[in-house]
Amino acid sequence: MHTTVRYCAVLLTTLVLASCGFHLRSDKILPSNTNYLHIESTTRNAPLLRALKVRMDVYQIDGGTEAKPVYEDTTITIRLQPEKLDRRLLSVFATGQVAEYELIYSVRYTVTFPDGKQVSNFFEVLREYQDDPDQVLAKSRELNLVLDEMRLDAADRIIRLLSSQSPRN
Repeated sequence: MHTTVRYCAVLLTTLVLASCGFHLRSDKILPSNTNYLHIESTTRNAPLLRALKVRMDVYQIDGGTEAKPVYEDTTITIRLQPEKLDRRLLSVFATGQVAEYELIYSVRYTVTFPDGKQVSNFFEVLREYQDDPDQVLAKSRELNLVLDEMRLDAADRIIRLLSSQSPRN
């Protein structure tokens, strides 16, 4: 009796997952018709470019800043525009000093797929940043760490969006 209930539960779960369209994703991040990711930037050592290279290593993506003629017909090209960092005031202390900011990291880039289709993208990565006037030591270091984290998040997002933006074959 107990085995029958388990069997029915497994069967019901399988049917529910199959009917909602759930399926496991493959381990390939890039679209199936590509195998090389070429990155271009207006600045040779742009921080976002470096973050993208780090994330490409993590995702085991072949590519970089040098174009590979061998992969010419299967290469995705990403052209990064200059990054932009803004901050918005969120709160102030009773003395009028700023207590908290929202950091806004803006990213613009264009993706060119092997078939010549181009997609321009823009998104923002947001973080809250507390500015305590009593703790002034290493504030610039802390801000740089938060900004590096935001760049890595942006690089992850760019890579994850590649497959969904690819033209279907």
